[in-house]
Amino acid sequence: MLVLGRSQVETLLDMDALIDAMASAMADLSAGRASAPDRVAALVPEQEGLLAAMPGFVPSAGVLMSKLVSLFPHNAGTPLPTHQALIVVFDPDTGEPAALLDGSVITAARTAACSALSVRLLARQDATVLAVLGTGVQARSHARAICRVRPVRQVRVAGRDPAKAAAVAEELSSVLEAEVRAASSYAEALDGAHIAAATTHALEPVIRRPWLSAGVHITSVGYNPAGREVDDATVAEALVCVESRQAALAPFPAGSNDLLTPIRNGLITADHVHAELGELVLGSTTGRSSPEQITLYKSVGVAVQDAAAAALVVTAAREQSIGEEITLW
Repeated sequence: MLVLGRSQVETLLDMDALIDAMASAMADLSAGRASAPDRVAALVPEQEGLLAAMPGFVPSAGVLMSKLVSLFPHNAGTPLPTHQALIVVFDPDTGEPAALLDGSVITAARTAACSALSVRLLARQDATVLAVLGTGVQARSHARAICRVRPVRQVRVAGRDPAKAAAVAEELSSVLEAEVRAASSYAEALDGAHIAAATTHALEPVIRRPWLSAGVHITSVGYNPAGREVDDATVAEALVCVESRQAALAPFPAGSNDLLTPIRNGLITADHVHAELGELVLGSTTGRSSPEQITLYKSVGVAVQDAAAAALVVTAAREQSIGEEITLW
């Protein structure tokens, strides 16, 4: 069995290839070819934490795998990340364990890659201003990924802690060609933005309709069982897209409060979800209908994303003879 550590996975992941792989995986999922049951989780109430299991099979990538991912929000501000994960890849022909790899880098990269795919499919072609809400790993990965699919000239970073926002902005300035600056508030970051990437653990919405300009595309990937990132007014007005209707509208721990809460309150119905990304990739459903339309991609994370990313990493590792081979039995 091939074993790959975090730094090796990071080296092997190619973001452009990963965005394309997300498109294929989303198409497989929407077409019914992939298998990705709803996420299940064991809860650790004392830490407000959980350990989730996410198995998936993606025929187009020839990969069968399962991810184990922990979410411990109290790790924020410590040397440990809030999300930590392992992925085990199995031979889809025999079921034999084939690879074990760090899943934390993959989780960050595939989430950002799928957000970038949503930008490619739904954002205006002339989108040049990106607002990044949040100051964690996902904020960094989203800025890098989204700048690969639109001609972003300015990136604004906002978070609860101004010092952290400034630090992220300084870090991104060294790797992006765009002008990057810290904003003093979420509202300031969103003012006039063409793309908004929400990557927070927010209890209260960081995306609010009065703060948005016409034509903005929003990606929301934050997950807090007790909170949400997007307010009712934005959800109600936006063209809403998801990875999977089944996953997004499923009960905790799989679904999204951003959608389930307004449905429960009678503001919208489940039919308000316009499309899955895979349907947009396949062309079976249309996307943006006007330059002024607000579009929203609400992500909950699905296993086919991890599977497609793991397949890229394992293939590249074998081609480049990277990683350690171990014998289990």
